[in-house]
Amino acid sequence: MLALSMIDGVIVGLYLIATMAAGIMVRRYVGKVEHYLVAGREMNLYLGIASLAATEFGVVTCMYSAQNGYDKGFAGATPGLLMALAMLVVGLTGFCVKPLRDSGVITIPELFEKKFGPRIRWMSGVVIVLGGLLNMGVFLRTGGEFLVHVTGMNEDWLEETMTILLVCVALYTILGGMLSVLVTDYIQFIFMSIGLLAVTVQILWQIGWERLVDTVQVHHGPGGFNPFIHPQMGTSYVVFNALLNTAAVLTWQTTIQRVLAARDTQTGRKIYVATSYFFVCRFFIPTVWGIAALATLPPLAEGAKTLFAMPSFLSSFVPTGLMGILIAAMLAADMSTDSSYMLTWGSVIYNDILAPFRRKPWPEKKGLIANRFIVALIGVFLLFYGLWYPLSGDLWTYLGVTGTIYLSSMSVLLIACCYWKKANSWGAAGAILAGAFFPVAFLVMEQLPSTRDLAQSIGPYRSGIASYVLSAGAMILGSWLKISLKGNSRHD
Repeated sequence: MLALSMIDGVIVGLYLIATMAAGIMVRRYVGKVEHYLVAGREMNLYLGIASLAATEFGVVTCMYSAQNGYDKGFAGATPGLLMALAMLVVGLTGFCVKPLRDSGVITIPELFEKKFGPRIRWMSGVVIVLGGLLNMGVFLRTGGEFLVHVTGMNEDWLEETMTILLVCVALYTILGGMLSVLVTDYIQFIFMSIGLLAVTVQILWQIGWERLVDTVQVHHGPGGFNPFIHPQMGTSYVVFNALLNTAAVLTWQTTIQRVLAARDTQTGRKIYVATSYFFVCRFFIPTVWGIAALATLPPLAEGAKTLFAMPSFLSSFVPTGLMGILIAAMLAADMSTDSSYMLTWGSVIYNDILAPFRRKPWPEKKGLIANRFIVALIGVFLLFYGLWYPLSGDLWTYLGVTGTIYLSSMSVLLIACCYWKKANSWGAAGAILAGAFFPVAFLVMEQLPSTRDLAQSIGPYRSGIASYVLSAGAMILGSWLKISLKGNSRHD
């Protein structure tokens, strides 16, 4: 039975029409590749805050944070606190983001070419796209599953729901690029904020803060409030997430794109500082929703996915009218995330991976056609990957592991590029290979029956920490080796 009334349907329909119209209308202002990829570098502070907040809160964010709340209690919000702290510090100090924005590049690999050469730029682009697309591969299915469970829709409609969502997002992203993303992000930020706050207020009013705290205490004990003593978390979890979120603040292309599209370096830094506080809410509000599901739903059957507990709770908890606002808010969150991510990985493919094949700059018209074609191909990949890949374990862990494929090495390369004069191409190549090896190996081992037990014994957090440590070590060792060999060659 559908939980969506006629009133809810009208609210959702009006939102979709308004968003699609706004996104498509700005396509007339896209005349250059720079307009398409970084909005002509004219993004101001308030638009940047809204865009970054909307992009980094999607249905996938809501789902994994709520799952963390259900499985881990208030301690499940730990990644959000760590990311907010990292973003605040980077914004205040300008660490890495200042020299990056000052360089005037469109993507991070473009900066690496100036320090390490064109081969490293190409390798960086490949690793970024690999990690980014694997990371985003589950977004579409997760968004579809949320809508299916929260509305009571027949699960047989999941594929159709995923396809409709993708077509809506792809249409205005392909046509308008970053300009469409920024305009729709602003609308989506407003809808998203209204929906999140309204549902949270209702939970606190009807269920109550005290019951939520008692639920965590009963089900998780002290570990529900302290990640260091939670049996599913511990020190390795906290350390891995500290490394992961710091690296994401520095090099996650969808986040750093806002700095690169900002009017100037100071505006980019202010966007980070102002948005850092939102990242606490980004994790904490869905965590509360997951705890509310734990407090009100009957115990799940053995083997049931806790990922779906929160949308199942909302389907019976949220009243008519507010349900329409909630679904519009979640669609807003999902569309803003998907559009920005598609454009981001497309920009790296065009600007960095295809760079060796452009012996001279392409005309603007040809560049725009190529970018739009790349975004369309990414959409096709996301549709088929979302249908194919079987998600094992919790969603946040999967996202952390796939993100580490490139975050571990790109953060090392960026820091070395900005602050270590002796860093060179050998060290950069070693860092890329070492950083990608462990997460890719872990994902493969997790899917093979013969190595699944070994992967579980190692765990995603220890393998993730190893990626960051070995990537840094490879940068130092590779750079030192090249300097030493060249020094010996000159001596001989």
